[in-house]
Amino acid sequence: MAHKSGFVNIIGNPNVGKSTLMNAMVGEKLCIVTAKAQTTRHRIMGIVNGEDFQIVYSDTPGILKPVYRLQQNMMNFVDSAIGDADIILYVTDTVEKPDKNTEYVEKLSKLACPVIIVINKIDISTQEKVRELMAWWQEKVPAALVLPASAQENFNLDAILNAVVERLPESPAWYDKDTFTDRNLRFFASEIIREKILLNYKDEIPYSCQVEIESFKEGEERYDISAIIYVMRDSQKGILIGKKGAALKKTGTAARIDMEDFFQKKVFLQLLVKVDPDWRENRRELRKFGYED
Repeated sequence: MAHKSGFVNIIGNPNVGKSTLMNAMVGEKLCIVTAKAQTTRHRIMGIVNGEDFQIVYSDTPGILKPVYRLQQNMMNFVDSAIGDADIILYVTDTVEKPDKNTEYVEKLSKLACPVIIVINKIDISTQEKVRELMAWWQEKVPAALVLPASAQENFNLDAILNAVVERLPESPAWYDKDTFTDRNLRFFASEIIREKILLNYKDEIPYSCQVEIESFKEGEERYDISAIIYVMRDSQKGILIGKKGAALKKTGTAARIDMEDFFQKKVFLQLLVKVDPDWRENRRELRKFGYED
């Protein structure tokens, strides 16, 4: 049997479960997951290998109308994912209005590559509602395969996997068969810290923060990691640190525990907070953080 391999790019609106779906399909927590919009900022690859296939999944930021340069670059990741996909996995759910972003719905109907539309979160809906949504999507994108699923409950993921493998082009593997992501440990360390910021702080604080791993040293018994959290204003720095450093300590402890679980090694984590008022608009800063070529 010929070997199949291809890029399966996951797109959709914020909070529909794209990252949860990719984590479930890959079997590793590669993408941070929170209930907040814009949790995913980068394009992150997760690779699934079989004896005669390799699937290179790519999670992308949720579709939005950009307000500042960072968000515009996030949407550039989405557009590039549409342009270089062998298969598009468009994730919607049973909560959002299906016509929320008509521009992208129209794009789906015009794509030359196979499209699989996943209606996620069916565990919190009714059979009647799911049937209505499936019919709506089938009418809007007639060439697509429409599948109901629950990434949270691991429901119908085998059907998605089988549909993806069936549609993969014949090709040798793009990556070594023991590879499961294109990102390094520094990236995952920064994302784990950012996830804890999203979970522990409210309002604009998480969206004003960016994490940079200043140093990452591997010893025999542990990783020594030093990270800088950039914020846009002094007031945000005060909130992030908290009274006598309590808030930052809580965030650091939670991040360290998750890192130790992910890296399977002890971690010493040091967090610093600095003010950078223009990082979301500054091209040089965005390039440093990996958002711009």
